[in-house]
Amino acid sequence: MDSLHHVEDGIRRVTFALPLGIDHVHCYFLRTTEGAWMLVDTGLGAEDPEAQWAPVLSALDAPVERILVTHMHPDHVGGAADLAALTGAAVHQGRVDFDQCVRVWGPERSQRRIDDWMRDHGMPDELLGGSDRLAARVRYAPDPVLLDPGDELDGWRVELLPGHADGHLVLRRGDVLVAGDTILGEITPAVGLYPECRPDPLADYLDSLARIAEWRPRLALPGHGPLLADAAARAREIAAHHGERLDATAGALGDGPRSAFEVSLRIFGRVPPAQRRFALTEALAHLERLVRLGRAERLDGLPVRFAA
Repeated sequence: MDSLHHVEDGIRRVTFALPLGIDHVHCYFLRTTEGAWMLVDTGLGAEDPEAQWAPVLSALDAPVERILVTHMHPDHVGGAADLAALTGAAVHQGRVDFDQCVRVWGPERSQRRIDDWMRDHGMPDELLGGSDRLAARVRYAPDPVLLDPGDELDGWRVELLPGHADGHLVLRRGDVLVAGDTILGEITPAVGLYPECRPDPLADYLDSLARIAEWRPRLALPGHGPLLADAAARAREIAAHHGERLDATAGALGDGPRSAFEVSLRIFGRVPPAQRRFALTEALAHLERLVRLGRAERLDGLPVRFAA
């Protein structure tokens, strides 16, 4: 863990290591009008939450009075219930995001359903499974304060920017954007198509990038990597990257037809097993966008295949 980092007046950041494909996550503290703090994102659930968070909370000059979860991915929502217990603060989460969070991480979650989805898109059986181990470290708040786009939290406007996650919320006040994983500086946020998600997440994400470019924030606070001083330029850069990725995905179909898994091998090459499902779902999001653009065709049958 990094020590508490001073970003600018009224903004602090703490960074925790992750045992995932990306090796860290940032959580932010925003000064409230009453002089307390609002915590944005909670990291992955820790084996000993008090040991992890006590040094951070004691370094603050005031208590945490509110917690916001930007989205339901495990490295952002995983510690929400723990932090609520440690601070007594209410957890706020998007209405759409919380519904998906419960379906993915709640008691009715089904590893089999996820595995069947991956298998239907060509994933070999030996690469299936594994997310149950991650689910044990996701302790979301069971009854959060639900937020909708346009709500305000202590002067911050709540905005919905789907793509990386269906219900991804950001906070915007003046020229500062608390961005979560909507925009990152050193890598591009994953945009994948999953069961029961919005039907065209890449189109959603491109729209979200266009909104960030229009806002032109002076400072964007991302969930990973460096602070962004020119998020508008970075948004345009990422949008161009996805244009190139769409062309590469169309090319990967070749003389097809091919499953999303087969396309992911051509696009991403060999990646660690833990990253294989992300590669498949990202390839699938680009394939679905190509279908909607009339540049590819989704064929009947299993595994699902696509052709140029």
